[in-house]
Amino acid sequence: MRVFLSAGEPSGDHHAAVLVRSLKARQPDLECVGLGGPCMAAEGCRLIADMTQLAVMWFLRVILNIHRFVDLARRAERSFLDARPDVCVLVDFPGFHWWLAWRAKRHGIPVVFYCPPQIWAWGSWRIHKMRRLVDHVLAALPFEHDWFVAQGMSSTLVGHPFFDELRAIEPAGGLKHAHADKPGHAYKPGYAERPVVLLLPGSRGQEIDANLASILRAAAGTARRVPEARFVVGALHDKHAARVREVIATLGHQLDGLDLRVETGRTRSLMREAVCAIAVSGSVSLELLAARVPTVIVYRISGLAHVVQSWFRHARFITLVNLLAVPQPVGPTRRAWRAPRAVAPADPAAIYPEYLAVQDPADQMARHVVEWLTQPAVREAVIARLDTVADEIAHGGSADRAAAAVLAIASQGPGRRRKPGAFGTGSSSGATPCRPAAHAA
Repeated sequence: MRVFLSAGEPSGDHHAAVLVRSLKARQPDLECVGLGGPCMAAEGCRLIADMTQLAVMWFLRVILNIHRFVDLARRAERSFLDARPDVCVLVDFPGFHWWLAWRAKRHGIPVVFYCPPQIWAWGSWRIHKMRRLVDHVLAALPFEHDWFVAQGMSSTLVGHPFFDELRAIEPAGGLKHAHADKPGHAYKPGYAERPVVLLLPGSRGQEIDANLASILRAAAGTARRVPEARFVVGALHDKHAARVREVIATLGHQLDGLDLRVETGRTRSLMREAVCAIAVSGSVSLELLAARVPTVIVYRISGLAHVVQSWFRHARFITLVNLLAVPQPVGPTRRAWRAPRAVAPADPAAIYPEYLAVQDPADQMARHVVEWLTQPAVREAVIARLDTVADEIAHGGSADRAAAAVLAIASQGPGRRRKPGAFGTGSSSGATPCRPAAHAA
């Protein structure tokens, strides 16, 4: 049996690599080939090309690299013709993968999407394209699975691959932060232990540029009211750390009196120390959930971007943890005709207060952090809600369930359309299946 896999970003390369490992554990003679990165290659997947070098975000960068993507698609199609795979598995990276899915489908190769595009949140009209080009979805989130099934897609709920990776590097419960089991522990002057507030400005340079100044001003506002608090910026690597220090220097006197340090490559260990956090919206929210760290989420955008996203977004929140915590996370949002003149208050149903903001939400973010540092009952209530969601969804086994579904599809032959919900919501691997997320309003 031959499986073609494609992953276009470093995170997708990690997810696909774990899937390759699970596939080979089930079927040792399986041949895996495709487009990806070093993690996939290390697990024995023969790469046609390293596509992770082309991971791009901005539209202009995609246009400038279009000839390289076209070449990759042609090389993949040549692989389909030279040694036909039994199934084509796509991991995230939807822009390029629509092209690849079209090429696989025209050769009668079943197409499976692992970590599918979040069209339930953005541009839901693309479901028509997905029905046409994709045979089966391996959904990461319970509400995502339900949405795809309701839209007529065949889907299996396999769980989020992040928790597979977390289980591989952390002992059971190892990421849970050091203060999670200290009920009633307030942080007030006179305590020997000074609270740590973790600041996470994002994993991309443009996220740091857009959000870090607001995060630092929120930290300074917190420090004025809780002088004993310490603040740590978690940077992904040295280049980001250098950019963080530049922003700190630019803010100058605005940060006077702030006990602040910058750490590189220690995000997970810092989560064990943190009492609470401020973070840019992204998949890091799942790590903060696993660590039970109360967090304020921020994402600064322009006025034009705010108007545009209001017309295209179909999710109540921008944070995965919040989407997992409410009964109806997907649905139309209020459309805007102009940018707001003030920062809107955080939705009280959210576990993590979030600010998709045009104006600077530093004051609002600081208020949440001060409350968590000085009112233990409020902080414990947040941790209790995080416990409820994590107990339901923070389980490993995503790759095992995905591998079972992929092999089942491959064994059924080419071009056979599956019924919505085919293969159930778990796998036959014996691993604990993902359960529906708790509905905490």
